[in-house]
Order: sequence, then C-alpha cells, then structure tokens
Amino acid sequence: MTRLWPLGLALGLGAVALWLLPAPADEPLSPLAALGRQIFHDPSLSASGQQSCASCHRAEFGHASAHGIENGGPHMQSVGLRNVPSIRYLQTRHALGFDKEGKASGGFFWDGRAGSLETQAAEPLLNPLEMANRDADEVVKKLSQATYAKEFAALNGQNIWQHPGQAFAAMTQALAAYQREDPDLQRFDSRFDRVMQGRATFSAAEERGWALFKDTEKGNCAACHTAEPAADGSPPLFTDHSYDNLGVPRHPHLPTAVRDADFDLGLCRNTQLASRPGIGDMCGAFKVPSLRNVAVRQAFFHNASMTDLREVLAFYATRDTDPARWYGRGPAFNDVPTKHRRNVNRSEVPYGQKPGEQPRLNEQEIDDLLAFLRTLTDADLADSVAKPRGATAAPAVAARAGQPVANPKAANSL
Repeated sequence: MTRLWPLGLALGLGAVALWLLPAPADEPLSPLAALGRQIFHDPSLSASGQQSCASCHRAEFGHASAHGIENGGPHMQSVGLRNVPSIRYLQTRHALGFDKEGKASGGFFWDGRAGSLETQAAEPLLNPLEMANRDADEVVKKLSQATYAKEFAALNGQNIWQHPGQAFAAMTQALAAYQREDPDLQRFDSRFDRVMQGRATFSAAEERGWALFKDTEKGNCAACHTAEPAADGSPPLFTDHSYDNLGVPRHPHLPTAVRDADFDLGLCRNTQLASRPGIGDMCGAFKVPSLRNVAVRQAFFHNASMTDLREVLAFYATRDTDPARWYGRGPAFNDVPTKHRRNVNRSEVPYGQKPGEQPRLNEQEIDDLLAFLRTLTDADLADSVAKPRGATAAPAVAARAGQPVANPKAANSL
C-alpha cells in the first residue's frame, strides 16, 4: 500500500507530479518481518552475547553507528575497519552492476560485495570483528534457544532445526523482510519531503543551500547525491548508488598498516570483480551513501575520518585549494596507496582547483549548505538537529599527520 502526495515546483520540474510514499506507519508488519525485528534486536546471537544488529545500527542516529567504528568480536575487543552505515532507505537498492561506460552502481556494504538485503544481513553474524560466530550452525543453535524460537519454527516448519542451512537462510529472509517493511526505515517525512509536498517552506538559508546543492559550479552535490524522484515516483534517496574515490584523509586513530598492500581499497577488493578488466581504476572507490539523516550521523566517509558534518563540507570545498589543512605536511590523499592516487576524483566540481585558489564555497555558503542538509532529517530525529553540535571547520592537522598504528590483516568490516 502506498500514499501519493502532490510534488510542488521546488524540484524545478515545471509541473505538479505525484510523490509516491510507503505504507502508513500504523500498518502492521508481516509475521516474517515481525520475527526479523526480534532477531535484529537479539544480542544473544553474537559470540559475546552483548551485540545485536541494533547495537551498531542505532535508531537515534538514523540506524547508523553511535561511534562510526564499532568494537565487536568474541570479547568485544576487536576494532572494526569501516564506518557503520545507516540501514534506512535500503529497500530499493539493487545488486552491484555496471553501465555501458563501466561505471559501478548498487550493491550493499561500502564495497558492494553483497547483492541483496538477505546476503547483507548474514555477514555481520559471521564477521570475526563483529558478531563473530564461527559458522552458520553456531548461529542456528542460538536461534533455536531464543525466546522467539517457537515463532521461528511456526513460520519455517517444526523440523527446521534439523536443517541448519535452511534455518540460517530463513533467518536472513526475516531480517530482510524487517528492513523492507519497518516504516521507521523508510519514513520520507523530513522537512525536505514536506516542502516538496507543499506543506512547509524552506528558510532563507535552507533555500540558498538547496540551490548550492544543485549548482554545478558550486556544491554540485546532486551530481552523485541525486535529488530527483525515482522513475517510479518515489522520493529521492540522495544517492545515485555509484562509487567514488574522494581521497579522504586517513583516520588518525584507526589501526591501519603502513604497507600499501594493507590499505582499504574498497571496490577493487570486492572478490567478485577480481577478473574484471580495469579493476585497478576502481581501487580506493567506495559507495556514495544516501544523505537522508546525514545531520544525525556521528562519523563520515568509509573510514570514519571525520565526525562533524560542517567539517565534511569544508573538506569538499578546500581539499584541493588547501591540502595541508587535511593532510598536514605529508602527501595528499594519504589513505590511498601511492600507485592508486591517480584514481582520486579531481575533475568534478567542487574539485579540480590548485592550492591557493579561491574555494568554490565560502564560509557562508558552507553554512547554508549545512542548513539544507539538516532538512533531510526524518521527523522522528528532527529534535536532535534543532540545536546542532558546535562545529569547527578545520580538523586537527597534527592528528591528520600522525603515524598510523600497525594492525594485522583482518576481515572486511561493512
């Protein structure tokens, strides 16, 4: 079931269109999705007994992390390698694919290696840095002892526990159903949505930020964070699901080995693409995330190297004009191996300028763009951005220039 709202002229469409919205929040979950919700919140399914899916995907942060990088493992002492992404608005994502020009899009996780919500749901349970179960059989044994085991068997057959492979697959189907059906995971009720429906208006700063967001000579954010409704009429997700190499600074405290072979290379480390021609050009590229609820996130980029949204905007504006601000005295793009730095996006606005040149966005424009991004916050989280955290535009250069801490190779995280 869906709802239709009239879409005003704010998107520049030139005519009133229909805005397709999901089912109302009072529509009950299916039995499968209701079971998935219990599984999602169950810490007993982890090796430590302390970590559930909900532990890392916190509702108050838009179902993203409270920290960016999370601890996990059998004793909750293993450090994850990537920023925990939000799981809101994943219901329409497709498997990783390539267009005629070879541009990648789709997939789940930062490197697109999972092709469906079901596959994505399975991995954290078995990842040694996360819920850290030895194998699917161990997860199923815990499922059989859960408080909802009778409900699980009622949906999947009383002999399901004799078939661990089937039980594990049924568990991932329940988790996927929960992510598809829970209205909190696809609300579409932000101030932006209300403005597009003609039920609210932007402030002057938000209106200026919205214009900067779309301006191809200024912010140019919409080039990757698509602001147009989808082909089926559903509201924009503010991502084109593509991949980009932004040359973000190294996380100053994330354990990372100094050898090139141990850098996180993102898309080109996706084992499904190992034989694909031109795979080297994809090294250092990570998924473009949705910007819905970006203002409540606690960390940004795949490596969680920044923790303030205004800092992120300043990075986009001044990465090339003031590289020392972001990389200290060392080389630029210091979280990308030297041989792959040619892959960093230097051609699209707001990039491509020389050190010392005027940034495409000044301080006032950064503030306006920030004001607009706050309008993308779902209504249940709006109070948390009403009084945003104090921001400093520049990171600590000393921290950026610090030496990384060695860390043995470990499994990919997220």
